[in-house]
Amino acid sequence: MTIRRILIANRGEIAVRIVRTCQRLGIETVLAASEADLESLAARLADRTICIGPAKSSVSYLSVDAIVGAARTANADAIHPGYGFLSENQHLAQACAAAGIIFIGPTAAQLDAVGDKLKARSHALAAGLPVVPGGEVDSIEEARAVAEKTGWPVLIKAVSGGGGRGMKLVHEPSQLAATIELAMAEAHASFGDPRVYLERYVASGRHVEVQVLGDGENVIHLGTRDCSIQRRYQKLVEEAPAPNLRDGLRAAMHEAAVTFARHLAYRGLGTVELLVDCERDTFYFLEMNARIQVEHPVTEAICGLDLVAEQIAVAEGKPLRFTQDDVHLAGHAIECRINAEDWTQDFRPSPGTVSRARFPLGEGVRVDTHIQSGARVPPFYDSLLAKLIVHGADRAQALERLRHALAQCEITGVSTNLPMHAELMAQEEFARGGVNTAYFPWFLENRATALRDPCVAKGS
Repeated sequence: MTIRRILIANRGEIAVRIVRTCQRLGIETVLAASEADLESLAARLADRTICIGPAKSSVSYLSVDAIVGAARTANADAIHPGYGFLSENQHLAQACAAAGIIFIGPTAAQLDAVGDKLKARSHALAAGLPVVPGGEVDSIEEARAVAEKTGWPVLIKAVSGGGGRGMKLVHEPSQLAATIELAMAEAHASFGDPRVYLERYVASGRHVEVQVLGDGENVIHLGTRDCSIQRRYQKLVEEAPAPNLRDGLRAAMHEAAVTFARHLAYRGLGTVELLVDCERDTFYFLEMNARIQVEHPVTEAICGLDLVAEQIAVAEGKPLRFTQDDVHLAGHAIECRINAEDWTQDFRPSPGTVSRARFPLGEGVRVDTHIQSGARVPPFYDSLLAKLIVHGADRAQALERLRHALAQCEITGVSTNLPMHAELMAQEEFARGGVNTAYFPWFLENRATALRDPCVAKGS
């Protein structure tokens, strides 16, 4: 079926991103927007906007009835959920099927298979992938037994979790009971599911993921991304391909990701997230994100594809338009997430009105954003303002372009983490590539130490 009209069930930069691809493809767009987003850039760019409810996400962007109702009102052929919100919700996929609307994403069964982290672990094991030692826990006694078996420290994770919510690190047995209860409460509040499981904590780990694309029969990969620069399990910087990986290890990760997706007969765009254990020179399966990722532009930069267009083509029932041999990865790309937050005050959110927004131009520079001068930044949603993406012939050139581009960015009226990115890109450790997930917390602490006592930071 040819898709002629798409309802975009999302907001912010990803809504703008989808609109622009649809415009290029000649597809009409209808934006499903809350009352807080009716004057947004996405609303101005879309062919039509339908209000789906108040600003509160639970009665707008997270309402399956509101989204499907808007698609019916607009007579849309398909719904693109973007990322976050209902993008991995099997009930939305099922409601679309019942209404005769195409869901631009995997099947409801595939969403169910990977949306539950324990089910995803089971599928990974069935496909022959290594998983981090651990398991589900229903009681404190069971948690203690699992922790003793895997070794300390351990990481508590929400079965239905994502974005770091319901995820807690436990260093010693005396902390376990209270932390389990806290994680369960947070998981229940965030996802309506209090179940948690434990994994061995890999201190020297790198967060590396593989982009996959499938049509239900064939699956290919589009290379790796490194997302190890994180704060409280929220990604801040991503790059492709993942730097400083042994060729054999990279090839094994590519194969594992494709094997997992083939095991599911996967349809659509997805990301297999892996944890590289630097000390053991191996990797483990973490989870699969069954949607487009925030960091997809770095993959687009090195492979020369429009991943939103590929999502739409697969949703129309078309076979993949190329084979693995047709995929040529060129150069290096890095993305910085620019958020409305004061990073010097424990990353406190900074809603308000953007008085001025100026972004860089130039070869190898791309900016995905939904803000302009005068744009409102509401307090109800994620603080992401823009993504600055650079591409170079190699990592050294990409870093040089990124530093120059960051110096040209200007956003006033709200606080942003632009100064943080500028400081981070000046660090020798990051420039060498291949830092692990412990690096960014160390960077923050080292900077705080320097501010308190410069002599101590310099080793005087």
